[in-house]
Amino acid sequence: MSTLSRRFDALIFIGRFQPLHRGHLELLRRALSLATEVCILIGSTDRPRTVKDPFSFDERRQMISSVLADDERERVAIAPLQDSTYNDSDWVRWVQGAVAAELGDTAGKKIGLIGHAKDSSSYYLRMFPQWELVEVDANEDISATEIRDQFFAERSNSFVSWAVPAPVFDWLEQFRTRPEFLQLKSEAEFIAGYKKAWAAAPYPVTFVTVDALVVHSGHILLVRRRSEPGRGLWALPGGFVEQDERLEAACLRELREETGLKLPEPVMRGSLKDRQVFDHPQRSARGRTITHAFLFHFPVGDLPRVKGSDDADKARWVPLNVFAQMRTVMFEDHFDIAYHFLGKL
Repeated sequence: MSTLSRRFDALIFIGRFQPLHRGHLELLRRALSLATEVCILIGSTDRPRTVKDPFSFDERRQMISSVLADDERERVAIAPLQDSTYNDSDWVRWVQGAVAAELGDTAGKKIGLIGHAKDSSSYYLRMFPQWELVEVDANEDISATEIRDQFFAERSNSFVSWAVPAPVFDWLEQFRTRPEFLQLKSEAEFIAGYKKAWAAAPYPVTFVTVDALVVHSGHILLVRRRSEPGRGLWALPGGFVEQDERLEAACLRELREETGLKLPEPVMRGSLKDRQVFDHPQRSARGRTITHAFLFHFPVGDLPRVKGSDDADKARWVPLNVFAQMRTVMFEDHFDIAYHFLGKL
């Protein structure tokens, strides 16, 4: 197709590509047929390597490049895009900034957004009224979640080899030989066993947890996870609510157990400044988990002594400027939870 016959100067294509599959490739081919240039924004580029987000930005960029012809690569720009779980305005601003960085001045250009409305998570397609939306129906319903499940379970490769382009399948087979695969496989096995234990419940299970954000003299209290899921990642102190507990009491108990923080309970309750429910449906790989987070703030004073526990191999006071750079090593949505509260201090 000649340049003159293309409807758009550029189309924006946003996705996680964990991994790139046939549905993504079909949509990319459609975008290349409609636009002179395609700007691919790879989401979740600021997340640690987990079963949900197993591949880095550079690895996913390699996957995309591997399926493009030389002349197509010249027409495709690929850029990273970080997540914002609880602040859509931030995420929209980051998308706009990434597009501006890749395409430059778009005044007078016809720009569109291409995508497939697969489920409720596709609401982002309606968040950019300045770009014409090109909705593409999927010829085949391919789930990246199912691809990852079968890949890490090391079941028969027939489904994975069918669902992803051949160069991507070859890349995945090479990834199996790396140490990162073994850790992800261990995490996948833990999550599968966890879900199996609750499979007999007569209705879908919703877990209730608590998390503590303790800010003291310009530092935040974090723990490093000892066990799956998220082994080795940093997290807010917290855990599951017991049957006979109120939420605030559960939070204080978990805080003491995981960090050894020995400030008297009246002092802790007196420093409680805010609380918020965080309920993104996909916030935890273990299943539907709603957490109640509590902000405790001590503006000045010496930092109390802390130590790890059975669940956390280390507890540490982290300067806020250091924490601001820790998104890639934080468990689940804990960075976003902290970001929400810290914006109010």
